[in-house]
Amino acid sequence: MQRLYDFLRRHPTGVDSFWAVLFFGFSMAVVASTHQSTTSALLATPCVVALSTAVALRRKWTVSMFWLTVATGLYQLAIGGLAGFHDFAMLLVLFTVAAADVPRWLSRTALGWGLLASPLYFLRMGVDKGASVPENVMFVLFMIVPFALAWVMGDSLRTRRAYYAQLVERNQRLEKERAAQAQVAVAAERARIARELHDVVAHNVSVMVVQADGAAYVMDAAPEQAKEALQTISGTGRLALAEMRRLLGVLRTGEPQESEDYVPQPDVEQIEVLIEQVRAAGLTVDFEVEGAPRKLPSGLELTAYRIVQEALTNTRKHGGPAAKASVRLVYFDDGLGLLVEDDGRGAAHELYEDGGADGAGHGLIGMRERIGMVGGTLDAGPRPGGGFRISALLPLKKR
Repeated sequence: MQRLYDFLRRHPTGVDSFWAVLFFGFSMAVVASTHQSTTSALLATPCVVALSTAVALRRKWTVSMFWLTVATGLYQLAIGGLAGFHDFAMLLVLFTVAAADVPRWLSRTALGWGLLASPLYFLRMGVDKGASVPENVMFVLFMIVPFALAWVMGDSLRTRRAYYAQLVERNQRLEKERAAQAQVAVAAERARIARELHDVVAHNVSVMVVQADGAAYVMDAAPEQAKEALQTISGTGRLALAEMRRLLGVLRTGEPQESEDYVPQPDVEQIEVLIEQVRAAGLTVDFEVEGAPRKLPSGLELTAYRIVQEALTNTRKHGGPAAKASVRLVYFDDGLGLLVEDDGRGAAHELYEDGGADGAGHGLIGMRERIGMVGGTLDAGPRPGGGFRISALLPLKKR
């Protein structure tokens, strides 16, 4: 049934032509039965043909069919033809003009011709001698009402279509703006990471390279100096790691104050500490570890920590006062799996992407960027039974 409806909407002229054929046949039958002379029937036939054509093509060539209808009405007045069933096409054409996307002056012109049709016909055919003047006036006014109603209904339909088109255009514009904002957020995230990591690490790495070259140069001639250089390299390397950890911990600048309750830590072992802090803040969290825990690359562990931290933060903000969460870590041979779920109200997937969830334009965008840096995958969205679910797989890249 839906396919048939869609087909009919795609072919309006075909639908109108079908009804025009039926309209023509019934109108000719009415003309043959109501006109006593053959001459009057022949004179009325062009009116039936013209109005049937207007019914068939009214949505394809609206303006042309309107003027054809006006000309047909004037022809009918000129020959003194009686009003008949075929004149109902004038109401349909008037409705179509009022509903179509045509200039307003043309729509008002159509209304004017519609309001004049009955008085002109009344004057042409003569008053009813057997009726009083008020009765004749009331009859004319009664005949005007259908034309006025046809125009009002068509104009109302036109207004609704214009309003719907504005809603569609606005929705498309908002979709484009949201996509642009998401791209800007991704670009800003990448630029911030690249810029600040460069500022922190570049100097320390340069010092390490210089010290390593010096140690290699004096290794044989001055072993003590070489030893000092190696100690300097070791200390500088530790300092660089500490700075990187500090930087990644405060990278999310400008977040709400409550997010500072979570002290950023760069490894998986501190996830349990994080969960204890969340529990102390009033959120019930179940924590489970599967597989054999082992040391993983620092970047991968930091990413895992940040995902759990962000997911629990979102649960606290959007899960509701009685929400419960669960965190599951699974150690695979080739990576680490994460599953964070809550049973609260949950938030729409788009809420985190457009920055509305955390007020800083992060959320799922930041998660995807972090996971993308380690070559992992992320699956996030509402749970079937309510709440929100975040599943991530962080692969262990083999060198």
